[in-house]
Amino acid sequence: MVNMYKRLNNGILYLFYFLFILTLFFALTSPNLILGDNRITGAGTTYFTTIVLLIIGTIGVCLIVFTTFRKWLKKIFIDKGLLTSIVSLVLVVLWQLLFVFLVHPAIGFDVSAIHQALVDQSNTTIRSYFSQNYNNLPLLLVQHQLALVFKTTSWLFFDLITLFLVDLAAIFNIFTIWIIDRKKILIAIYLQVFWLAVFPMIIVPYTDTWVLPLVAGYLLGYCMLFHSKRSVLFKMTGAILFGVALVAAYFLKPSAIIGGIAILLIELLQLFGIGKDTRNSRNGNLLLVLLMFLSLGGSYYYVSCTIKGQQYIKVDQSREIPAIHFISMGVSGNGGYNPKDALEMAKIQTKQGRIDYSKEVLWERLQKKGFGGYLWFLVQKQQSNTADGTFAWVKEGNFIAGETKPLSDGVARQLEQFIYLYGTRLGDFRFIAQIWWCCLLLLIAWGWQERSRFVQMLRLAIIGSFVYLLIFEGGRSRYLIQFLPYFLTLAAMVGSTTWKNWKLTYQWLSGKLTN
Repeated sequence: MVNMYKRLNNGILYLFYFLFILTLFFALTSPNLILGDNRITGAGTTYFTTIVLLIIGTIGVCLIVFTTFRKWLKKIFIDKGLLTSIVSLVLVVLWQLLFVFLVHPAIGFDVSAIHQALVDQSNTTIRSYFSQNYNNLPLLLVQHQLALVFKTTSWLFFDLITLFLVDLAAIFNIFTIWIIDRKKILIAIYLQVFWLAVFPMIIVPYTDTWVLPLVAGYLLGYCMLFHSKRSVLFKMTGAILFGVALVAAYFLKPSAIIGGIAILLIELLQLFGIGKDTRNSRNGNLLLVLLMFLSLGGSYYYVSCTIKGQQYIKVDQSREIPAIHFISMGVSGNGGYNPKDALEMAKIQTKQGRIDYSKEVLWERLQKKGFGGYLWFLVQKQQSNTADGTFAWVKEGNFIAGETKPLSDGVARQLEQFIYLYGTRLGDFRFIAQIWWCCLLLLIAWGWQERSRFVQMLRLAIIGSFVYLLIFEGGRSRYLIQFLPYFLTLAAMVGSTTWKNWKLTYQWLSGKLTN
């Protein structure tokens, strides 16, 4: 049993690094990092990026040359880090509020269909959309209830709700680290700050962002239940939070429960591990685990009945697109959205007919590629799925509905220059966001020594995320947004180990150069 436990644990680590190193390589070689004119993306960097790089370079030189400067930064960001990090978090929230109040355009693709249904649910086209895309109905019902309570359907209102939910996910991530290891709380807060500062998806009220607090919530509930030594009431709260958040995540975006599956697998794997303490701990938590399952079952029953009994919009669930369609579409082109396949799903009247068509097309595409060709396709798809640190910002068809040129005045216009398709500084945003993404991936990659149960669970969740996107529709990194709590929490967990490894690597290279 013990040997099996070790082999499975090592297997998780090896598979994780195989997929993760591919992602890191593709991120580091992304065209978003091209300085100046960019013929690949069509949006080059400007003097803004030059100034940012000069500032970073100056700080780096001062860190190496001036001891006093190093001590001063250490005092500000480490010795008084708790205060500095909290102030930074407050400042970034203020920055987000400024951004949303000044920039809140109408968003296209699926988001526009949901927003239109809030205004006119009797529209035949909208009814057809939700009949086929039945998975988006829960988000519509939630937004409808919010619109009723607050008596508004404006884009600004739903952007503010999105901002709140994204920031709530960040708070949950911080509390998760606080439960696991309080010594790592500083890096956890700083990571959230940097993420929130370069994440314009707060103006996209869609499942990608709205599911974030649910994913972060069930991770927090899991830690409260299994990784905390606090009171029984605290653990009971964690059991309920885990069940409710996991079920809500499933209905809002089914793929977002991959972390929940990883939790189940890692806890089962732990049963193969040695140590009577582990088994005794499980016996002691039997009632809490029962409460967790009651929470899961009760939440599932309530949400399922609510969705089936809704009277807001008339839909025909028999028109729902089958899961095999998204697998078939995931083998076409670069593995992303295929308008031809989507059109066929709308044309074919019967559910079995849509399933048969998708199976036939899937088999044809696999045969055409062959075994070797399919493997190479998966490598390329991993690049499309994970390399872009902007999470495919304005790369979706009709991403920003209406005018895509900055037309506002003053500060709003300057902000629009960074995020609109024809903004003059879109390349600057892509460069800065890509630098953040590369730094996050590097932080995770260098922490291989960390193999605690919680860390391995996060690695397994990321493996599941990668594999899911390789099998189903992917082709752009927007689908990674739902999995960001895994990445951010893992980076915080291994950050101190990574920093030690970086220092050792630097010392080794310095010695080699000196010799």
